[in-house]
Amino acid sequence: MGLAVSGGPDSCALLLLAAAHLPGQIAVATVDHGLRAQAADEARAVAALCADLGVPHHTLRVDLGGGSAIQARARAARYAALAGWARGQGLAALATAHHMDDQAETLAMRLNRGAGVRGLAGMRARAGVPGDPALPLLRPLLGWRRAELAAVVASAGVVAADDPSNQDTRFERVRVRFGLAGAAWLDTAGWAASAQHLAQADAALDWAAQRLFAQGWDEAHGRLAVPDGLPQALALRVLELVLNAMGATPVPRGGELVRWHAALAAGQVATLAGLRGEGKGATWHFLRVPPHRAG
Repeated sequence: MGLAVSGGPDSCALLLLAAAHLPGQIAVATVDHGLRAQAADEARAVAALCADLGVPHHTLRVDLGGGSAIQARARAARYAALAGWARGQGLAALATAHHMDDQAETLAMRLNRGAGVRGLAGMRARAGVPGDPALPLLRPLLGWRRAELAAVVASAGVVAADDPSNQDTRFERVRVRFGLAGAAWLDTAGWAASAQHLAQADAALDWAAQRLFAQGWDEAHGRLAVPDGLPQALALRVLELVLNAMGATPVPRGGELVRWHAALAAGQVATLAGLRGEGKGATWHFLRVPPHRAG
């Protein structure tokens, strides 16, 4: 199994725990985004800790170039580098050090954006690596608090790195973290439990949608049988499956999908992601629309 270890306290705790419980079964990678001069030193510190523990280590360097949305681009580049490394090493999965406090921050951020069931299910203990969903992404520390992980590192006598970006309030997650830290009423464990319940509800919606799609989809004619009174939450999931079956990449979600469903449910003709749909009572018809050519 591959571990993503930045050198911070959370990922160092992941490394220490995994080395103790999975001896000889892990390898570590540290991603240097080239954004801070200290990053190279932090990667070397992780390499030294891995050498002490007898764990293979690789430093992966990525070039983000210029532009805005630096955190989003760094995240995408980081996962791409980690997935490539894991595949190249023949590793079965990639593990990260996301924990219960990270989960609470994620839920708060998504609540602010009006997320639905899928988003409010938060980070899953097991998912696919972004950009490479066939490679399992494991988050074994979602049941741990940040302070507990810091105690693991301290008890081992390890000095973890302190990334100054974790104090930079220009970033949404940092602002949310500071806000939650001052909320004495917040029960982080309760939020994490709610995320698990919503993850179960999300899985139930997927399960039901898969069966409705299997029963009602006529691929040869691009037709979908729609049960009377189908709840919107299920209809949206089924439409995602239709879009996927007809080659829409990426499959649209959110407001675009909601508006498309509303038009079809009203018996109208509407196009989304190059797919023309028409609601005709209990049967909806779909057709790929050739892209418009300039000139």
